[in-house]
Amino acid sequence: MKTDAKSLPNLKEAANRTKSPIQITSAKSKPSDALKSWAKGRKYCIYTYGCQANVRDSEYLRGYFENIGLTETEEGTEADITIFNTCAIRENAETKIYGELGRMKQPSQNNPDMIVGICGCMMQEEKPLNFIREHFPYVNLIFGTHNIDDIYPLMNEIIERKNRVISVKSIEGDVIEDMPSKRFEKYKAFVNIMYGCDKFCTYCIVPYTRGKQRSRKVEDIVKEVEELKAKGYKEVTLLGQNVNAYGKDFESPITFDVLLEKVAQTGIDRVRFMTSHPFDFQERVFEVMGNYSNIMPALHLPLQSGSSEMLKKMNRRYDRNIYLDLVQKLRKHVPDVNLTTDIIVGFPNETEEQFEETLSLVREVVYDSAFTFIFSPRPGTPAARMKDETPAEVKKARFLRLKELIDEQATYTASKFVGQIVEVLFDTVSKKDKTKISGYERHGRLVHVDGDESLIGQIKKVKITSSRTYSLMGEIIDD
Repeated sequence: MKTDAKSLPNLKEAANRTKSPIQITSAKSKPSDALKSWAKGRKYCIYTYGCQANVRDSEYLRGYFENIGLTETEEGTEADITIFNTCAIRENAETKIYGELGRMKQPSQNNPDMIVGICGCMMQEEKPLNFIREHFPYVNLIFGTHNIDDIYPLMNEIIERKNRVISVKSIEGDVIEDMPSKRFEKYKAFVNIMYGCDKFCTYCIVPYTRGKQRSRKVEDIVKEVEELKAKGYKEVTLLGQNVNAYGKDFESPITFDVLLEKVAQTGIDRVRFMTSHPFDFQERVFEVMGNYSNIMPALHLPLQSGSSEMLKKMNRRYDRNIYLDLVQKLRKHVPDVNLTTDIIVGFPNETEEQFEETLSLVREVVYDSAFTFIFSPRPGTPAARMKDETPAEVKKARFLRLKELIDEQATYTASKFVGQIVEVLFDTVSKKDKTKISGYERHGRLVHVDGDESLIGQIKKVKITSSRTYSLMGEIIDD
């Protein structure tokens, strides 16, 4: 099979940041007659890994595939086109992908017309792309995060010329509106407000894989939320790598609180947002959260470390005291806020004293939950070049100590809900027991009750009867 390598990843180019204006364009990709003919009676499958931004990207791919008549299946080995939408945040995410790709060898041999594709952040890196190129010859479609709208011509190349196609752009990126989309859920939706990141934390690959920060126009975001509300959606989550930097890239900058207020004013039942960066956070956002009942009292505020020295090495641009001051201001405006975070254990040469600073900050703040990770060096980032003499077993022991503390706090904060009446948006029927249904209350706590699928998409009052570390149990009460 001939390989058509249209463009390959380059991390040095991906790190470039110029003052070139962001181009806001509409989707241009149109299917050929040959592609529409190929799609008749065929199936597609998309496996999605990583963050909510990847979920949204997969929804766009679903839209493109459905528009040419492909039917979705949950099993990639049975599909005619199977796409793996990948994550590059940690090494184990990449290792898992290699195992999954191995399952596709036999199906691709059985079906010579099959397209096995891989996209997402992992493909924006040279090393994993070259590994897949060498070891998985049946993967015949490779593309990145910047060219989802190229999916039709890339598929055409494979179908008409039987070529293996590689197209990964290491660019700053643009904003493409009006891409087709088929959402995974009917009542909760992710809404991109921006793409990319310019923070360049020393451990993070995202600024290289997602390009420079580029914000969508306020009017386009508000229009999307209004359309979702009209379709019966109850909840939107505003997405960005750093939502608090929203609008800073405009010629006439605006701030995230302005956008957040305009979205709340659409009257949609629930508004959430993620992820936030402490460096860009303004107190005005907390004020807006406190002023609108449809903005949920929940905030994900990544910490990464409680040590100011470690934060400086991470290039986080804030210190311990700035973070604690933010938490104090947040709780002044939103006293019942559900506060969650991210913490890295074992950043290169983290000392016991520095780790203890993280534990002490966690004790002081008291989180409702946290995503905790052992540091995973990402090739191409400054942290990957740092010498690290801390033994792996020390890092693991610290990780377990931190996890134990977080679990204790989560158990305690969950127990405070017992006896309370909360509002739950139901979205899931148990696969094991069709008489059990689940959803999330306003603070973001998972709630389980007795019920059936007729409750999906409804917001009901529930009295909490018991709690676990990361979930609540309750009974629906009459309105």
